[in-house]
Amino acid sequence: MNKYPLVCGLFLWSIYSAGPLSAQSRLDSLQRLKEVTVTGKFNRKIQTDLKMAVSVDEFLASSQQISFIKRGAYAWEPLLNNMGAERTNLTIDGMHIFGACTDKMDPITSYVESNTLSNVEITSGQEGALHGSTVAGSIDLQRKATPFGMDKKWSGAYQTGLEMNNKQFFNLANVAYSDEKWVIDASGAFRKAENYHDGNGQEVNHSQYTKFNSSLGVAYKTGSLSSLRVDAIFDQARDVGFPALPMDLWLSRALITSAAYKQLFLDGLVTSWDTKVYYNAIEHYMDDTTRPENLVHMDMPGWSSTYGLVSRLDLQKGDYRAEIQLNAYENVSIAEMRMYPQDRSERSMFAYSWPWVTSRYGGVSVNNSLALSASSEIGFGGSLGTHYNRVKYPEFNRIFHPDASASKTRLLPSLHATYRVHLAPFNFTIGSGYGHRAPSVSEGYGYYIYNSFDRYDYIGNPDLKNEVSYEWNASAEFKSDRLVLQASANYFHIENYIVGKILDMGSPMNYQSVGVKGYTSLDYARLFNVSIHADYDLLPHLHWSGALTYARARDQDGGNLPFIRPLSYQTGLHWMHGRFGIRSSVSGDLRQVDYSVAYGEDQTPAYAIWNASADYAFPLGNQRLDVQIGVENILNRYYSTYADWGNIPRMGRNIFTSLKLSF
Repeated sequence: MNKYPLVCGLFLWSIYSAGPLSAQSRLDSLQRLKEVTVTGKFNRKIQTDLKMAVSVDEFLASSQQISFIKRGAYAWEPLLNNMGAERTNLTIDGMHIFGACTDKMDPITSYVESNTLSNVEITSGQEGALHGSTVAGSIDLQRKATPFGMDKKWSGAYQTGLEMNNKQFFNLANVAYSDEKWVIDASGAFRKAENYHDGNGQEVNHSQYTKFNSSLGVAYKTGSLSSLRVDAIFDQARDVGFPALPMDLWLSRALITSAAYKQLFLDGLVTSWDTKVYYNAIEHYMDDTTRPENLVHMDMPGWSSTYGLVSRLDLQKGDYRAEIQLNAYENVSIAEMRMYPQDRSERSMFAYSWPWVTSRYGGVSVNNSLALSASSEIGFGGSLGTHYNRVKYPEFNRIFHPDASASKTRLLPSLHATYRVHLAPFNFTIGSGYGHRAPSVSEGYGYYIYNSFDRYDYIGNPDLKNEVSYEWNASAEFKSDRLVLQASANYFHIENYIVGKILDMGSPMNYQSVGVKGYTSLDYARLFNVSIHADYDLLPHLHWSGALTYARARDQDGGNLPFIRPLSYQTGLHWMHGRFGIRSSVSGDLRQVDYSVAYGEDQTPAYAIWNASADYAFPLGNQRLDVQIGVENILNRYYSTYADWGNIPRMGRNIFTSLKLSF
């Protein structure tokens, strides 16, 4: 199979029924070339309520839909709707990027910096299938793109600061140039942190990291309604410790490149066409040379390279809108295990944990919306894709699955529908979805991937069935001049839910392992998520916000699934007057009751963390200087959460400072 499998013609009836718009409407849409278009359900300034200088992980964690598995202070693994990266589309500007680490130590969120992002689009469930097959939904990290013809030709910002607990020092800078024909966006970021200390004052060894990130984007206006843009990101991390794992990262590098063409139209059915080709390459080198306690030393290098295409059409006729997106990509994933005796000049074992796996995907997605009246609308759509895998060394899989083929092709359909109604001061939404996903590279082709959480080596199965998701969701919102109250819930029934089960055959390869598990499919699993959020203006200068989230997940036998967040809460006050602001918040989880012993979990106690910060903005002519100081975990609480790998403790009291100059 040497070409992308492309699926065409989905929902063509909706295109046939549309017609042209007025020239004035298209002139209005021309502003898309001169503004950052903000879409999605979680878009705001890239900072949290507490800190203006945040990592991408810290920013995403402020969403009620996202939690994280933490193996240290760096590169947290995002969970959307309490589901991991296998069940989520993670993209940067719509580009598919796949990590090169079998232990998930390099989610793609680790390859961008917060000062390069304009917003993050989080889409729950099958509405996220616009970027490809999914179960949990999609997270698209959207980078800054300066408009053409800005009043100021030059703009930018420089931010620096220090976090005392782990002596983290950071510098973030970005600069942009804009005229009527050209735009240049450039950025750089550097972070260096030492080991952090927990709430008992104990140093958490192997929690240090050093990270450098840079990016460059150049856009040229090829016509009054068209532009061409090329982008590149380079990211490098060195000496990254993972205290929850038996090894660390000595080097990770990523190169992410793309070229995009955008065309707007004044007349006709199509309002815009945006096409991008991209290529990215990641290399990731884990070893345990800093862990002399290990009896047998091991290196685990990995490589991942992806090239692809994203092409999107936006359509409009009256109250009807549609977006059609074509996705195609090819990824090659390779990971090795190299074992050494105490004399590292000798090598005692070699194996592929990802035996040169090629994955190809091609699909087309359609999202439609139609206003039924001034107060209601429906949204509906779907996708159809094909997923192809080929493994270069199938003998690794055939040790446990003798009849396993060297290649496999799957069909991945998806459908979703939503109804929205506005009955002032209320908004209501109800929806449903249906979709398939293919097993990940590790689930299908992994070979002796050690999981230090439950201490089992994992074996993939290339003949696993597609996971099939049935989803229902609903939300309600009340909005007045001073109060906003939101509640949302979703429910997933997932057939052929993929988990690891103990194998009777095979013996562990890692001396720390207690056995071998093979990926297999349960008949089904069920997940339920609910959240409530409130914002209230207590006084003209005093604002309160609060949130509650709860999740529950069980397998076919009523057993608990792992990494499901217990009841959690957050409450905070924000006082602002003129250029001065003070923020204070308390957040925490209740005791984890529904934990899963079968998957290596134990019970984690309840905790509550108190944070506070203060900031002031100094006007400096055409510039602005923002200064902030704050404290996280003011009471120096010692705690560990349900999602801390191996119960590693979180950071104790942390005083942070930040200074940002904008021009």
